Amino acid sequence: MGMFGKVKAFIGETVVELKKTTWPTRSEFKRATIVVLAGALFIGFFVAVADFALFQVVNLLLDVVR
Repeated sequence: MGMFGKVKAFIGETVVELKKTTWPTRSEFKRATIVVLAGALFIGFFVAVADFALFQVVNLLLDVVR
């Protein structure tokens, strides 16, 4: 089987597997999107607060050393 035959077989198998897939409904998709965005915002806020706090601690330590 040549390269093109392998590519054709791969695409055929991919199509078969995609037909087996259960896709989310529109409402499930919306809920999942909201959960992901909320999680990303929460983690972003946490990282920003941690960054600010560590920056302040390092500045405090550097002021003590000077």
